[in-house]
Amino acid sequence: MIKTIEKMDTLLKETVNLAVNSRYPGMNSEGRRQIEGILVRQDITKGEIILDEGQISHDILLVGKGMVRQFYYKNGKDVTEHFSYEGCIVMCIESLLKQEPTRLMIEALEDGTVYQLNYNKLMLLAETSWEVNMFYRKILEFSLITSQVKADSWRFETARERYNNLMQAQPEVIKRAPLSHIASYLLMTPETLSRVRSGVL
Repeated sequence: MIKTIEKMDTLLKETVNLAVNSRYPGMNSEGRRQIEGILVRQDITKGEIILDEGQISHDILLVGKGMVRQFYYKNGKDVTEHFSYEGCIVMCIESLLKQEPTRLMIEALEDGTVYQLNYNKLMLLAETSWEVNMFYRKILEFSLITSQVKADSWRFETARERYNNLMQAQPEVIKRAPLSHIASYLLMTPETLSRVRSGVL
């Protein structure tokens, strides 16, 4: 039992450090401990819908183990918006900030563990902790930049350029995500992705 608790604590600390270092590496140890103190562990299974269409998002998720994707339906087809894995931060930002039903869903692509960072608790901490406030600001900044980069990719890059950039920026996605989801993320058909991967395009 003690070993299990120690493993859980280790994963918690590793997840917080990975997530914080990806957004605000200068965050001090007290700020990190404050974040750890309000996280709630959730074990997930492959295929599980963590946040479904029509639900209201109350949490930011930190991925401890496994891979998840955010996706939505358009014209009867599901379209992948983002992939996230160990150390990544996941949020359905419009639903979270407006407290409105989401159209963006979150699905587990692998068995794993995520940590729920309740938005209201985070905001309370941010009012009294400059470190936590800065971490939250960096999360929002990163989200805005990511959205802009993806929009520019759709506008200006060829199918091969989009695939190569994904392979360089997120090799874990190429290794672990189903090809059908990778294709929809890159806004191409599975057939086009197959041609890109084989060097035809």
